[in-house]
Amino acid sequence: MTHLLLLPGLACDAAVWHHQSRRLAEIATIQIADYGASDSIRKMAESVLLRAPTRFALAGHSMGGRVAFEIVRLVPDRVTGLALLDTAYRPFAGGDHGARERAERMRLVDLARAQGMKVMASDWVRNMVHPSRLSDRSLMDSIIEMFGRKTPEIFARQIKALLERPDATPILATIRCPTLVLCGREDSWSTYATHKDIAARIPQSRFVAIENAGHMAPMERPERVTAALVDWFSRL
Repeated sequence: MTHLLLLPGLACDAAVWHHQSRRLAEIATIQIADYGASDSIRKMAESVLLRAPTRFALAGHSMGGRVAFEIVRLVPDRVTGLALLDTAYRPFAGGDHGARERAERMRLVDLARAQGMKVMASDWVRNMVHPSRLSDRSLMDSIIEMFGRKTPEIFARQIKALLERPDATPILATIRCPTLVLCGREDSWSTYATHKDIAARIPQSRFVAIENAGHMAPMERPERVTAALVDWFSRL
């Protein structure tokens, strides 16, 4: 079977792909990445490639989408398909916008170090899911527990990687494999407009918006995200 590498986002692990990996395992050989102590997008991509087969498809969520872009930059001929979920491609911005982003990310790092990852996660997650899901304790607890499995040190390293993220703009027009661009319609971190832009820049891409979902679409609306990924993978 074709290999499919699933790339988690910031502070995420295999749990973010729980529903998708079970269904996709019926039609693909699944491998879920762990970036270890990597502190750059490039190092994360290289760590994935150390364990990757010769040819593979990629699905990246959030920061994992940025890692997927870097893998395409490094070994474009090995990638047979690409799925980009709730992600972005531009580098760290300067000026006031960049200063606000850095301040907010470092606030979360400081909170994690001072009070622990679960306290930080309880603060952070409020802006990462659709407002209607904030009262869904099962969903919220599963996300907070997932973030809580990372240490503040690993979280800080991944934040460093995002603040120093490379510009993936030149890569988009070079992508020639079948590509799915997917987001929660109400994603406030990586917006609907950003994903429409990504899809417009990548030849052979297909755009899917998941209704009533935010940044954590794979966990918020797992059945819909899985269906979109199965449809994409079946076309490779």
